[in-house]
Amino acid sequence: MAYKIGDGCVNCGACESECPSEAISEADDKRVIDAEKCVSCGACAGACPAGVISEE
Repeated sequence: MAYKIGDGCVNCGACESECPSEAISEADDKRVIDAEKCVSCGACAGACPAGVISEE
């Protein structure tokens, strides 16, 4: 199951640098996860200082 980034994203980029599958990118002043590239490892959720990344 892929992860998603909630509305509280502060666009810091911490999640993107931790993603081993390069599934995270910036769009509309926040980060988004490409569900097809996401390997559901949870590295992004652990790196998010705002705590807004969760499983879909």
